[in-house]
Amino acid sequence: MGFKTSDPSSAIGYFLEKCGGCAVIDGGLATELEANGADLNDPLWSAKCLVNSPDLIKKVHLDYLEAGANIIISASYQGTIQGFEAKGFSKEESESLLRKSVEIACEARDAFQKRDSEVSCNDGKSRNLDKQHLVLVAASVGSYGAYLADGSEYSGDYGKSVTVETLKDFHRRRVQVLAESGADLIAFETIPNKIEAQAYAELLEEEDINIPAWFSFNSKDGVNVVSGDSLTECALISDSSKKVMAVGINCTPPRFIHNLVLSIKKVTDKPILIYPNSGETYDADKKEWASTGVSDEDFVSYVSKWRDAGASLIGGCCRTTPRTISAISRVLNVDRDN
Repeated sequence: MGFKTSDPSSAIGYFLEKCGGCAVIDGGLATELEANGADLNDPLWSAKCLVNSPDLIKKVHLDYLEAGANIIISASYQGTIQGFEAKGFSKEESESLLRKSVEIACEARDAFQKRDSEVSCNDGKSRNLDKQHLVLVAASVGSYGAYLADGSEYSGDYGKSVTVETLKDFHRRRVQVLAESGADLIAFETIPNKIEAQAYAELLEEEDINIPAWFSFNSKDGVNVVSGDSLTECALISDSSKKVMAVGINCTPPRFIHNLVLSIKKVTDKPILIYPNSGETYDADKKEWASTGVSDEDFVSYVSKWRDAGASLIGGCCRTTPRTISAISRVLNVDRDN
């Protein structure tokens, strides 16, 4: 499903209409890769698998599609040209790895839809656009803090020397490459502060990026983004960009999501997306998750409430699994039918 358009809002509106009014985003990638045996103790994190185990990434994408996901997110969150170069790759090789992240996701989508079509044909069911399991591929862009791998993506504290121009220069080539990679959209994820949102918005305009984007922030208090910047001010930046088709929250405990959705809804009419983590806390020093998160049952108990509050794209982030996404998909299917 091509998404190159001068009107991102109409594109996402069409997609959501065909999905029945709401769509399912996939779940945690890195933690699911680890559950399948990957060792991600590396500055590249999940992007490490682009180098040594791409088939494992494809397997996880397929697991999420089988669970009901309508949007799968590429393994490029921590994949930056600067990060790959620090590991000894050339600029050309680094750009190729970024493209590869999207190619793997597209291959998984194609394999899933081919299998889905064959099953339907064998069952004697007719296929049409309204009944297809629609799937978009989102190219992930993690924050500058994710590249630093020092936990600053969870604090938003980049220091006074980092400016909007610094961030635009850091992200520019990566965004250009991903925009031309075959993805349907760019997912700017876990945005921790207002300055990075502004940098992204300006980049999208300056580079005339021809696929839509979403902006997704993270919060640790249920009121502001993690830096302490106002969520409503961050959402207004998203709302003012014609290139941004949706705005929301990710990698945030489920208990905070409802009020955050209501805050975003006050300042934008764009679709709201949410994909919380399991509720556990990440220890940046130990590089591990601490405390106990909510069960799949408890997580999913929030879903109808989130949708009623205004969210129309719902999934999971770190420590959520295909089981979580399957349960979300079931709840949303029931809600669609009611």
